[in-house]
Amino acid sequence: MAVRAIRGAIQLDVDEREHLLSSTRELVAAVMSANYLTADDLISIVFTVTADLRSEFPAVAARELGLGEVPLLCTVEIDVPGALPRVVRLMAHAEMDVPRAEVQHVYLRGATSLRLDIAQ
Repeated sequence: MAVRAIRGAIQLDVDEREHLLSSTRELVAAVMSANYLTADDLISIVFTVTADLRSEFPAVAARELGLGEVPLLCTVEIDVPGALPRVVRLMAHAEMDVPRAEVQHVYLRGATSLRLDIAQ
């Protein structure tokens, strides 16, 4: 087993609490499914949000998915002019039995434009 970092992002339509939570649940579930992960495989998840998202912490959604024992952290992205708005990003650290090149990074909705080279 090795420790791997998995990237992901999703763009939201609006900054509303339920939309942020459902979108974050969608992102976390997609990352876990694409990489065949369970909660026991996860070491930690760092969430970032763009400065225009203030309705809720993305970690709340992860806890709702049963990841309450996984260390979770939320922070704000650098507010770069012209950057894609309303984006929740994550970096999950997990114990995985795959080479780094086989880790599946997940970019959903408008966030696919962030990494066209690796977006699902």
